[in-house]
Amino acid sequence: MPDRPSRPRRPRSTAELQDQLRTTRQDIRDQVRSTRAQFDEANARLTARSGRNLVFAIGFGVGLGAIVIVSLVVWKPLFILVVMSLVGFGTSELALALRHADIRVPRVGAAVAGVLAIPVAAWASTPVGPDLGIEFGLPSRLPGGWLAAVLGAVVVALVWRLAQQVRRPVPARALGRDLLVTAFVLLYVTGLGSCAAVLLAQPRGQWWTLSFIVLVVASDVFAYVTGLRLGRHKMAPRISPGKTWEGFAGAALATVVIGAALGPLLLERPVWFGALFGVLILITGTMGDLGESMIKRDLGVKDMSSWLPGHGGFLDRIDSILPSAAAALLLYLATT
Repeated sequence: MPDRPSRPRRPRSTAELQDQLRTTRQDIRDQVRSTRAQFDEANARLTARSGRNLVFAIGFGVGLGAIVIVSLVVWKPLFILVVMSLVGFGTSELALALRHADIRVPRVGAAVAGVLAIPVAAWASTPVGPDLGIEFGLPSRLPGGWLAAVLGAVVVALVWRLAQQVRRPVPARALGRDLLVTAFVLLYVTGLGSCAAVLLAQPRGQWWTLSFIVLVVASDVFAYVTGLRLGRHKMAPRISPGKTWEGFAGAALATVVIGAALGPLLLERPVWFGALFGVLILITGTMGDLGESMIKRDLGVKDMSSWLPGHGGFLDRIDSILPSAAAALLLYLATT
């Protein structure tokens, strides 16, 4: 008869049981250390190759994307809060980075003015009705309210800078430069960023907003992946050394295909319209990325801030979204 399998020997004493438990715990600790070391090594290789912490970057991107989707589909006023937060952080980062060039943009004043302009722009551009989920706004679909809100924010920031001049005066030439750049910061971050809030306020605007954000993300992801694997020819080496024409081609293919699907799915437009929409967002997103890279190059900084490990700063994450929001709003107004 075949031998019966032997059963594991039971511990004969409490001391032997404790020794066995200590050995098991030590084996588990060793396994965890080994797994963590392998993970850290793989993450370090990816970071060295890509130039950023991909694990954190992907995690943050997924989390932010989930918040955006929920805010657009479930409770639209939450998206206004998201835009306000991004504009506030982005304005503050840019104002702080400009100090590398000895340009004094009022960091707090510009951020406060920019944040407050977002709900005002949305309110003033909202048609009367339940499209935003809250019945507030003026009976107008034109961006006149948006323009008033943005210009108001510019005025507030300029007055704030003049108030600083009283306490800490600088030569007239430096003050003039500060005022000019302050206006640029508000027009750039707040003016373009508020377009997303204005677009959301329009009938079916949430689907247009979601569509252009999806296209921006797709363009960024496919440009990055394609450029990382196939990139050989630099697009603008002096401005953004990481961008390649191969990456741009991958982004173009992705945005055209995804845009064509979003046309009838979300925009209630034909396939060709969605494809053209994808091309438009590809162009504006790329221009936004290169434009912010040019600003960073002139200021001599790699990232606008280090608030988001793996991403740089908030403005580094929304540089493609800012001009794309304006383009999507203009296309909506022109075709609706």
